Amino acid sequence: VQLVETGGGLVEPGGSMTLSCVASGFTYSEYFIGWFRQAPGQEREGIAYITNFDGRGARYADSVKGRFTASMVNAKNTAYLIMNNLKPDDTGLYYCAFSYEVTLNVADEYDYWGPGKQVTVSA
Repeated sequence: VQLVETGGGLVEPGGSMTLSCVASGFTYSEYFIGWFRQAPGQEREGIAYITNFDGRGARYADSVKGRFTASMVNAKNTAYLIMNNLKPDDTGLYYCAFSYEVTLNVADEYDYWGPGKQVTVSA
């Protein structure tokens, strides 16, 4: 499985940004995409995940709930993370990850990772 991420960059506090993640090379059509971020000196944090097969909708960490939206377009094998009302604490390296089964949205549940995109929230 290969994951290609686009987006990222510098945004002012209160601004918005969208990350995308295109998946390819997978075997089964039903899967999960997770979104993680890692700030300098911090552990990798699972912030959202979404699946394309059971209609359960996306799940979010409390730190981003109400501000971030995860979505998928199956026809494009693409997942999106729409980030609104960004704060300086949202600064970090953002990753998408792929798995066929997710329960807790922790890094160990994912087998494949994108290279990461830097998001910097600063005035």
